[in-house]
Amino acid sequence: MHPDNTVDEPHFEYAEVRPEPRLDLGRVWLHVLLLVLALLTTSIVGARMEYNFSHDLPAFDLDRYLGDFLTFWKHPGTLLAGLPFSLTLITILLAHEFGHYLACVYYGVEATLPFFIPAPTPIGTMGAFIRIRSAIYSKRVLFDIGIAGPIAGFIFLLPALSIGLAFSKVLPDINHQGVLNFGVPPVLWLLERVIFPGVLPADIYLHPVARAGWVGVFATALNLLPVGQLDGGHILYALSGEKHRTVSRLFIAMLVPAGLFFWQGWLMWAVLLFLFARRHPAIYDLNDIGRPRVRLGVLALLMFLLCFMLAPIGNSSIF
Repeated sequence: MHPDNTVDEPHFEYAEVRPEPRLDLGRVWLHVLLLVLALLTTSIVGARMEYNFSHDLPAFDLDRYLGDFLTFWKHPGTLLAGLPFSLTLITILLAHEFGHYLACVYYGVEATLPFFIPAPTPIGTMGAFIRIRSAIYSKRVLFDIGIAGPIAGFIFLLPALSIGLAFSKVLPDINHQGVLNFGVPPVLWLLERVIFPGVLPADIYLHPVARAGWVGVFATALNLLPVGQLDGGHILYALSGEKHRTVSRLFIAMLVPAGLFFWQGWLMWAVLLFLFARRHPAIYDLNDIGRPRVRLGVLALLMFLLCFMLAPIGNSSIF
C-alpha cells in the first residue's frame, strides 16, 4: 500500500499468441505431379504461341492448339520453345499461391501446398489454388492471408509484362485477327504507352512472355473481385464486416449487365459466385485491423482497377 492508503491496481501485459508455423508436406507427390503436368500443358500452348509469333500469325488458333495437345509427343523437342510462356505463367501463379500459403504458415493456419490444374485450354491450365483446412478467427489474419496472394502475384507479373513487351513487335491490326481477341487491361495499356508510344494497342503483337503476364493480370482481377470467399471478398470482409454481404450481392448483380454487353463470361461468373461464393464464414472479432491494413486495402483496390477489364476476351464461342 502507498502512504495515502491507496491500493495498486494489478497490471497485465498481453502478448499475441501465435501457433507454431506448420508445413503441410503430405502428398507432396500429388502437388509435384500436377505442377509437372501444368508445365507440360502450358509448354504445349507456349510452343504454338512462339511459332505463331515468329511467323506473324494470329496468336490463337484453337484447331491447331487442340491438335498440338494430341501430337506433342511426336515432336517433344518443340516444347522447349514454349518454356518462356510456361515458366513465366507458372512462376506468376506460384507466387500468388505461395503468398497465401506462406501467410498461412506464418499465422499457424493449416493449408495445403498449391494444387495446379493442367487442362487443354487456350492457356494450358485452369489456374492453381490452395486449401485452407483450419478456421480463421481473426480479421487481421484473414486480411493478411487474403491480400498476400494478389500482392505477390502482382510483384511478379509487372516485370513479366515489361520484359515481354520489350520483346513484342508492331504488326498492324494483329489483335483483331484470329478467333480469340484479348482485351487490354489498364496496367498493360500504361506499359504499352511507355514502350510503344503512339502505337495503337490493336497493332502490338504480344510476345508469349507478355501473354503469360496478361494471364496473370486477368487472374489477379478475378481473385480481387469483392465477392464471397475470393481474395477480394476476404479483404472486404476484414475491412467492412457485415457490409460484405451487401457489396457481394451488388457486385454479382453488376456482373450481369457486364456479361450482356461486354463479355458473356461474366454471366457464368455471376451464376457461379451467386450459387457457391456469395457468403463468407462469420468471424467474431471486434478488434480493428489498423490503418496500415486499411492502406493495403486501398492498394488492393488499385491493383484491381489496374487489372480489371470489362471485355477481357472477345470473338469466341467457347467463352
